[in-house]
Amino acid sequence: MSDTPNTGSAGASAKPLADALERIGDRWMLLVIGALLEGPRRFGELQQSVPGVATNVLSGRLRELERQGLVIAEPYSTRPLRLEYRATARAAELGGVLRLLAAWGSGASGDLEAPAHAVCGTALEVRYWCPTCQQVVEEDEEVWL
Repeated sequence: MSDTPNTGSAGASAKPLADALERIGDRWMLLVIGALLEGPRRFGELQQSVPGVATNVLSGRLRELERQGLVIAEPYSTRPLRLEYRATARAAELGGVLRLLAAWGSGASGDLEAPAHAVCGTALEVRYWCPTCQQVVEEDEEVWL
């Protein structure tokens, strides 16, 4: 693989996407993070928030998410030990991505539920924003470092 930066989203390296999918590409991981972004949850509450997840799968995913620093487990009872789980700031960064995936999924399923501007009802579009220049960055202006 070349060390030169790729320009434009079409030329963006697949490695960052592959790395992200390796960390959280499992559907249960994404659903657990999505549930925790709504607020802290206890194990039973997470099971209800993520329908269909088996107890052993949920336990394993929570351990992995905690290992990756995406979830924090805090005891709310010591006898017996009971934990409450919450998303870290790093996990919160996935919120926008999860909303985009949900909107894409609803369009593919025909539900057509997508985020819209509350004032006029127009479907929202995602754009890259440069905080230094204070402007939207078009695809032909983007560079992957």
